[in-house]
Amino acid sequence: MKKILLALTALAAFSGSAFAADLAARPTYTKAPMMPVAPAWTGFYIFGGGGGGVWDANNTVLSSATLAPLTINSRQGGDGWFGTVGAGYDWQFNSSWVFGVLADGQFGSLRGNIADPLAALTGSERLRDTYAAGARLGYLVAPNVLSYVNGGWTGANWSGSTLTTLGGTPSGLHTNSFSSNNGVFVGGGVENNLNIFGITAPGWFMKTEYRAAYFGNHNLGEFSDATGALAGNTIAFKPFVQTISTSLVYRFNWGGPVVAKY
Repeated sequence: MKKILLALTALAAFSGSAFAADLAARPTYTKAPMMPVAPAWTGFYIFGGGGGGVWDANNTVLSSATLAPLTINSRQGGDGWFGTVGAGYDWQFNSSWVFGVLADGQFGSLRGNIADPLAALTGSERLRDTYAAGARLGYLVAPNVLSYVNGGWTGANWSGSTLTTLGGTPSGLHTNSFSSNNGVFVGGGVENNLNIFGITAPGWFMKTEYRAAYFGNHNLGEFSDATGALAGNTIAFKPFVQTISTSLVYRFNWGGPVVAKY
């Protein structure tokens, strides 16, 4: 009996050691770390900034009675600075593409000249503000950098002008202020998160944009300062405006989840 008990004890000890060794030899499995979730561009944003611009305009003198051209076309223009504010909404799709709608305004002073060479008159014309609504389409060159093109409708408000002779003497004539509500714009730019500059500011972006705006023709009558009646020629004015602006952008949902691919 003692021999049988000793044999069974030895067998149990050997089996336990072998089982423990087998357990130690098994590979250890750990949970794979979660991949970082890419930020989403879908959502509302607002922006504000400033920039500079130039305008050029076709300038032709017309007969006020018949609107027949009295001079050949010439080019007048101006330049200046402005501030801008706006808002929009974007949708991110197919991982790397972004489509959005936008509206904005530019407020400042792009000052230049108009002229009536037939009567030897000149005046100062100023682009006071513009407003626009449109859409943009962009491609994500990096998860936090968007390159885009945009376009849509635009309008503008222009000042009136006191017309003077070449020597600077008031002529007694002026043009009235007016609005150009029949314009279109095209442009493009780059928008990026501020963290590419080492700035920790979730939701804050910077965008730099070029825009070209094309407006239809507007006839500027030369009115009497004394009576307000049409008393001179008419100047056909067709402007083209180019601007470059830089703005700070705040995206309300930046960091929201998108579907991640593994």
